[in-house]
Amino acid sequence: MRSMLLVRSSNLPMLAIAGVVAITCATPVLAQEMIVKLGHVAPMSGGQAHYGRDNANGAILAVEDLNAKGITIGGKKVKFQLLMEDDAADPKQGTAVAQKLVDAKVNGVIGHLNSGTTIPASSIYHAAGIPQISPSATNPKYTQQGFKTAFRVVANDRQLGSTLGRYAVETLKVKQVAVIDDRTAYGEGVASEFIKGAKAKSAGLQVAQQYTTDKATDFSAILTSIKAKKPEVVFFGGMDNVGGPMLRQMKQLGVNAKFMGGDGICTSELPKLAGDGLSDNQVVCAEAGGVTGTKEKDMQAFVERYKKRFNLDVQLYAPYVYDAVMTMAAAMQKANSAEPAKYLPALAKIKHDGVTGNIEFDDKGDIKNGTLTLFTYKGGKKEKIAVVR
Repeated sequence: MRSMLLVRSSNLPMLAIAGVVAITCATPVLAQEMIVKLGHVAPMSGGQAHYGRDNANGAILAVEDLNAKGITIGGKKVKFQLLMEDDAADPKQGTAVAQKLVDAKVNGVIGHLNSGTTIPASSIYHAAGIPQISPSATNPKYTQQGFKTAFRVVANDRQLGSTLGRYAVETLKVKQVAVIDDRTAYGEGVASEFIKGAKAKSAGLQVAQQYTTDKATDFSAILTSIKAKKPEVVFFGGMDNVGGPMLRQMKQLGVNAKFMGGDGICTSELPKLAGDGLSDNQVVCAEAGGVTGTKEKDMQAFVERYKKRFNLDVQLYAPYVYDAVMTMAAAMQKANSAEPAKYLPALAKIKHDGVTGNIEFDDKGDIKNGTLTLFTYKGGKKEKIAVVR
């Protein structure tokens, strides 16, 4: 039996977690062992469940590794316990499960996945003094609230969106773009930064803006409006479950343009969701994070180990979830305590060599020197363009 304690702290449908873990491991706890409870929150149901499963798997793998190492804190052997919650990418559900984890007296939280759930939940963790590391929330507002408990291990939307904007103007040489966002904290934020980044490099850039939702399926009206503007690039601020069908409808309506977006569309699921709407080299997307040099071998080893453990490919954020868990555990070891108030100062000053690179936070809780990776798709497969800072 694996030396991991997994607690399903909510009554999640078994279907929603079938790709993560199918049972609750009831490993006996010895008297001299100390239980450290880590909360993990992601959408385990709904249109973004594949992201949630990916994140959850990264957390499971990290906890399994920690428990296999048999680390000690405060002179006691530690058994890490994972409490998994489903926020369904919904802000109200996100705050509800955040309070549930606070009531469960977790020692720390890994999550949430979306900016729209991470930001409102962060105030609850802050009030309780519980450290929170998001592996994927990229809206700058998350770390601009003055909460000393909030951290993230990926670059934010300002870096991501502006990099894509510069790329559109400097590399693709576009003069006319259309921007669609899904009105979520993530979608609106990354789209806004894309426009700022592009306009900073081209004062005469023409921008047509349209809006949708994160649950929309019909884009005929907004795409017809956009087509009349003859854009060279359509930038979408949102996730792949909307971006994929949008690509299909772009082809059906004859909108011949490059399709750009942030890490929300930069997944292995996008070709499946877009079908024949995805052409080679049509998409340019940026993923928060990225490795070069020797770290490429570490990342490849993680990807292979993940595949062997779960019989699934890494979608996007699993390596960052893994590093977030390991970073939090490293801070506890450095402080020789799992009590939030005692290890929080160590977390703020941590220097952790992770799978995704060196993890060190600035005074706001943002990762220092965050990298971005630009990708395209060829033959239905993601292909790296470059890693940039």
